[in-house]
Amino acid sequence: MAYPFQLGFQDATSPIMEELLSFHDHALMIVFLISSLVLYIISSMLTTNLTHTSTMDAQEVETIWTILPAIILIMIALPSLRILYMMDEINNPSLTIKTLGHQWYWSYEYTDYEDLMFDSYMVPTSELSPGQLRLLEVDNRVVLPAELTIRMLITSEDVLHSWAVPSLGLKTDAIPGRLNQTTLLATRPGLYYGQCSEICGSNHSFMPIVLEMIPLKHFEKWSSSML
Repeated sequence: MAYPFQLGFQDATSPIMEELLSFHDHALMIVFLISSLVLYIISSMLTTNLTHTSTMDAQEVETIWTILPAIILIMIALPSLRILYMMDEINNPSLTIKTLGHQWYWSYEYTDYEDLMFDSYMVPTSELSPGQLRLLEVDNRVVLPAELTIRMLITSEDVLHSWAVPSLGLKTDAIPGRLNQTTLLATRPGLYYGQCSEICGSNHSFMPIVLEMIPLKHFEKWSSSML
């Protein structure tokens, strides 16, 4: 969960998000080094007298400023592609959840159970209990087991939506007539908040997502009570 005036990412709760945070720091360090080098060169040219003007025409300099950017791009591309393929992998999911986007709420269906489905609406501000978060709390949370691989099947009934939970590194578009899938794995129990991340109409801001990750034994009790 983000806190007021937070500048960085939310704490990672899944292996994918940990990889994304690591890649962000890696790319940011490269950008910082490039920016420092460019700033140093500009300041040097403005504050010193050029005694060897022919240096800028040298073949060695042209070779360096051609090869060096290519190496930097490879250093960024390789870990990026690795994470991209990791995000597309579906490794023997223990549970499958179908998510259906509407204007302006979500519907969830536990496909491994019979008749276990519900709608999830945002709780109005006037009905919030003490401690609940405005514009983020829902009447029916998505209860899932922690430390298990879960497959999410995501689609929409009307317009484009996007099912996003930042702390899990998830953002998948919900497209009418198309079934997208993603996988999630929470490393610890807790409440994880998200929102629709695709402008879908006048109430786009009022489509929160709440995942309640609990241990497997408690999930089995919850699922039995819902049937």
